[in-house]
Amino acid sequence: MAETLLDVAGLTITPADSGAPVVDGVSLTMAPGERVGLIGESGSGKSLTALSIMGLLPEELSAAGSVTLAGFDGNVLEASERRLARMRSDLVSMVFQEPMSALNPLMRVGDQIAEVLRLHGGVPRAEIPARVRDLLVSVHMPDPDGARFAYPHQLSGGQRQRVMLAIALANSPRLLICDEPTTALDVTVQKHMLDLISERVDAVGAGLLFITHDLAVVAGLCDRVIVMHGGRIVETGSVAEVFTDPQHAYTRGLLASSDLEATDENGRLFTLRTAGEYAGPGGTERSDPLSRFAPPPPGGATDRPVTASARAVVRRAQSAPEGGDPDPLSDPDPLIEVAGVSKLYRSGGLLFRRRRPVQALESIDLSVARGQRLGIVGESGSGKSTLLSILAGLDTPTTGHVRVGDITVESASAADLKTLREHLQIVFQDPFASLDPRMRIADIVAEPLIAKGIGREEREARVEEMLRAVDLEPATMRRYPHQFSGGQRQRISIARALVSRPQILVADEPVSALDVSVRAQVLNLLSDLVDDYALTLVFVSHDLGVVRHLCSDVVVMKDGRIVEAGTTEGVYAHPREEYTRSLIAATPNLAEALAGAR
Repeated sequence: MAETLLDVAGLTITPADSGAPVVDGVSLTMAPGERVGLIGESGSGKSLTALSIMGLLPEELSAAGSVTLAGFDGNVLEASERRLARMRSDLVSMVFQEPMSALNPLMRVGDQIAEVLRLHGGVPRAEIPARVRDLLVSVHMPDPDGARFAYPHQLSGGQRQRVMLAIALANSPRLLICDEPTTALDVTVQKHMLDLISERVDAVGAGLLFITHDLAVVAGLCDRVIVMHGGRIVETGSVAEVFTDPQHAYTRGLLASSDLEATDENGRLFTLRTAGEYAGPGGTERSDPLSRFAPPPPGGATDRPVTASARAVVRRAQSAPEGGDPDPLSDPDPLIEVAGVSKLYRSGGLLFRRRRPVQALESIDLSVARGQRLGIVGESGSGKSTLLSILAGLDTPTTGHVRVGDITVESASAADLKTLREHLQIVFQDPFASLDPRMRIADIVAEPLIAKGIGREEREARVEEMLRAVDLEPATMRRYPHQFSGGQRQRISIARALVSRPQILVADEPVSALDVSVRAQVLNLLSDLVDDYALTLVFVSHDLGVVRHLCSDVVVMKDGRIVEAGTTEGVYAHPREEYTRSLIAATPNLAEALAGAR
C-alpha cells in the first residue's frame, strides 16, 4: 500500500454544553504530496476539522475518533500539548484566513519568523538572520531586508499573508493546511498568493489541504475535493469528477451558486434551491449582462468613450421613484456628477517626523444617470472607498466638484447633508461591524425613520414591509444581530438602507465576505430591489465576476485614477488597458479552471 500522509477516522466534535455534534463521523485520507480541497459553507465543519488535525481545538469542544499523521506516533486527539507543540511546524503547519489576527502585532516580522526557527528548526543562532531573509525571498516579499524589521500593521494584506506562508513552511512540514488564505485579498494578489502556495508546496514536497468556499480556486489548485455539509462529508472525488458530474444535491447547489456566468430563465443567479435547472460549468447558456439592462449602445458593445470617464449610455429605470419625481427618462441631467475631484491626505508623523502626503484620488470625472447600475472595480488602495465616502458626504474633496441630485456635496450645509443621506444610503462590507450589537433588528431598521420624524405605527409597518422585501420574517425583528447568519445580517443592512426609500444605493463590497450560496441570494435580492424601488446603484467590488453580473456599466480605478470606463460587457470583452486585462485574467473562473484540470 502507498504511504498515507494523513488519516482521519470517525472524527466527531461535540460542544461541552450540547449533545449535538458539530462535526459528525468525518473520515478522510491524504497521500504524501497530494493536494486536496475541502469545501463547504460556513458552519459546515471545515475549519474545526483542520484545527483537530493541528491539535488546536478550543477547550469547550471535545473530539472523538482518531487523527494520525505520518511521522507522529499515536492519535493526535489524545496527545499531550508538549508532543503537539513539537509536531506543529515540523510535520504540519497552518496558514490562517486573517494574518493580522494570527501575527503578533508587537513583534517585528523577522523576529516572528526567527522564533519558529529557534523553537522548531534547530537552526544555529548565528544563521537565523540569513535564514529569515531567505524565507522572505522564497515567498517573493518585496524588499525582504526592510520587511524583516517591519511590524505587521506596516505591511499590506498580501504581504502579511506571505509572512504567514514563510512561517508555515520554515521547517519544511509534510502537510500544509490553508484555511481561506485568500478570501480577503484582491484578485491579483489572490492569484499571486495561489501561485506562490503551489510553488512553495512543490518546493518542500508537502501535501496541501486547502479550505475554501471558492470552487474556482479549488479547481485550479487541487487534485481532489472533499465536500462538507452540516458537519459531514457528503461527496469526495477528483476535481474533474465532482465538479463536472456531482452526485450530491448540495454539491450541485454549490456549483450552481458559484457560477456567476450562468442564470436561470429569469436572468437570476442559481441558488441552492434553484440548482436543479443548472447544467454545470460551461454546460448552461451564458447570460448576456447587457441584455438585462438595455440594448447595446450604437456602434456595438465596445463603442465606449476613450477618455477616463464613465459618461456611457446606460440603462434607466422604467418608473419614477416614490414622491412624484419626474419621469427619469425625461431628465437630461445625471443624478450624480463628479468633476475634477482629487483627494490628498496629509498626516503628521510621530516625533516631528514628516510623512509624505497620500494622493487617494486624482482628477476623477464621473457621471451616473438616474437608474444606472454602475460598478467600480480596482485593487485595494485604488481609491474606490474614498470616492464613495465623498459621494455620501462623509468626506470632502481637496479639489473638484461633486453634485448628488441638487446638492453640492463639498459645500453642503448640515441640512443639505441630512437630505443627502435620506436619498443616498450605503451598505457596507461587514454587516456585523455596521449593526449595533445592543439594538434589536426592529430598532436598527427603524432608525432612519426615527431621524425623519415618522410616527411609531407607520415605522412598524414600514419595518415589517422592508423585512419581507429582503426575505426575512417580521417575527425575527425582536432578535439581536448576533442571532443571525452573515447573509441574514447583510439582508438587515440592506433593509435599513432602503427603509427610508432612497434614490441611490451605494454598496461597498457587500458580498465579499459571504459564502457563494449566500452571495448568489444577496445578489439576486439586490438586483430585484434595484428594479422594484427604481434605484440608482453604485456598486464597489474587487470581484469582477460580481460586477459583470450585476452592473450595466463599469469604471476601473488604479492609484486614485479612472483608467478605463464603459459598458460592462464592452470593457470585459475588449479591455484597452493592461491593468484591466490583468484584473480579468486574475479572476478565478470555474469553467476555465476545470478545462485545465481535465
